Amino acid sequence: MLPIQRREKILGLLKEDGAAKVIDLAGLFKVTEATIRQDLEKLEKEGLISRDHGGAYLRNIEDQVRNFSLSHQNENIDKKEQIALRCIELIEDGDTIILDSGSTTTEIARKIKGLKNLTVITNALNIALMLGAEPGIEVIMTGGEFKPPTLSLTGQKAADFFKGINVQKLFLATAGVSLKAGLTYPSISDIVVKKAMVEAAELTYLVADSTKIGKTSFASLGAMSLIDFLITDADIQEAHKNMFKDHEIEIIIAN
Repeated sequence: MLPIQRREKILGLLKEDGAAKVIDLAGLFKVTEATIRQDLEKLEKEGLISRDHGGAYLRNIEDQVRNFSLSHQNENIDKKEQIALRCIELIEDGDTIILDSGSTTTEIARKIKGLKNLTVITNALNIALMLGAEPGIEVIMTGGEFKPPTLSLTGQKAADFFKGINVQKLFLATAGVSLKAGLTYPSISDIVVKKAMVEAAELTYLVADSTKIGKTSFASLGAMSLIDFLITDADIQEAHKNMFKDHEIEIIIAN
């Protein structure tokens, strides 16, 4: 892995977890601690992170939590809004659904109105607060460890919540999806939670704007076959459409 690629992945991990230790990053990327320190120094000089006590943390993380804002909230917001509106058309009165944490699933939550007897299970604190007072919606939260940048709960306790749970639909986020790596995420701690969500759902809808298709992140959830549908925007490349079709995954285009 080239140094610039490693730094991109380190930054992606910090945007998910908020902080990381040098010793842990060295183990993850199979390089020396000195190499990691050089990476962190470079990222700090670029104004992206701060170093402290043998590790690093994402800048402005306290402000993000106080304002309930996500680190990727405004990236490709128009595409995410279109995807969210298309997802709303698939949710019916009486459904029990899982909303994964993430900026696109947050847009889905913003647009849920007027449904009756809807149960929403989520690991996202911002989504729970958004829907908690909405008439006709029951909100259930997982337990788990709090991740400030994504306002989410993660880890084994979050995953254990889904044991014995059965829902109609899961709206699953991702950092990247590709033919070789499958569904990928910046944080290892999330993988066990995502797997538990997929196992609990009858249908899994991957919600991903077109910029995430063909990209990879650090940790792999598994093959593309884990999902039933891809909901994306109209800018998806033809080659990427064929990739999903070859795996018998239905593509739903949000216009």
